[in-house]
Amino acid sequence: MEERFAFLAEWFDPAACLLRQYQLLYYPRDGSVEMFDVKNQRAFLKRTRYEELGQQDLFVGNRVSVFTRQLSLVGYGDQYTASKLGSKKERTLAMMKPDAVGNQIGEIFQAIHDASLIVTKAKMTLLSWKQAADLYSEHQSKPFFNDLVRSVSSGPAVALQLMGDGAVSAWRKVLEERLGPDGTGAVHGSDSLASAARELEFFFPSAPGNGLSNTTYTDCTCCVIKPHAVSEGLTGKILTSITGAGFEISAMQMFNMDRANAEEFLEVYKGVVDEYTSMVSELSSGPCLALEIRASGATTTFRDYCGPADPELARHLRPLTLRAQFGRTKVQNAVHCTDLPEDGVLEVQYFFKILDG
Repeated sequence: MEERFAFLAEWFDPAACLLRQYQLLYYPRDGSVEMFDVKNQRAFLKRTRYEELGQQDLFVGNRVSVFTRQLSLVGYGDQYTASKLGSKKERTLAMMKPDAVGNQIGEIFQAIHDASLIVTKAKMTLLSWKQAADLYSEHQSKPFFNDLVRSVSSGPAVALQLMGDGAVSAWRKVLEERLGPDGTGAVHGSDSLASAARELEFFFPSAPGNGLSNTTYTDCTCCVIKPHAVSEGLTGKILTSITGAGFEISAMQMFNMDRANAEEFLEVYKGVVDEYTSMVSELSSGPCLALEIRASGATTTFRDYCGPADPELARHLRPLTLRAQFGRTKVQNAVHCTDLPEDGVLEVQYFFKILDG
């Protein structure tokens, strides 16, 4: 029989205010999908090729977009899928310490992608001495404890939740290859599943509102690395380009936007650009990475660095811009950036105050 993977998926229907349940089937041979309505016991989507969804996206807890419908994968649909895709899946914490945030942030994202690990949560944080001491409480009796706490609380750090097969050991292996076996370099990785659970809860608590934020809301503009670029593994290269061009990334967080939020955020383009509906679909199609960018004349300067909205035009006129390098189409053009100087702070606030509120 042809191999297929089955998942239980949920979708909130805003028109009916109902949570609808589906069985999602994925066929790796040709990348096709099929959906069944669980409640009504009938086919919802006939088997159709869908190149936007890959096997790496299929794990419980993830949100995927199938023909603009954003689905939450809440369970495995059969024992074969659970044993084949779920048995080795782990979550672990990667934390870039302040020394790494300034000039290695893109390189580390790229190392994560190269190790076949997926970033499912991300947040730039500024830890107090007490918070850093709580994080490393298990090392309180060690002679390096004070130096460790001091280094971690000396500036912004970036916490990441990584997902993948044997993620704990896979990420530790990357760290040893990059930083040596002592593990005291510029990047931290959980050393066990128990430590990973505790450390992930510290940075990404079940109950929101831990106050770990580095957003400034001054002299800033907004950049959003779009879902297609995140899923294509371009995040590291884009971040390296941004920091290499002299821009400061002063806040960062990963978001999964629903369609209503995407419509609201992009409302200024409604009726102005023909691609508005497609832009909404793209922004709500999967995880995106929102950034607060700081620079002199931040909005104008960074908008110029992003380049024309159409990547083909950008490649012709300004080949070194972000969209020229990483964009595919006018909708999948790698990054959103604030267009008007007066909207820079407002767009940053939309992500880091309203969506994260």
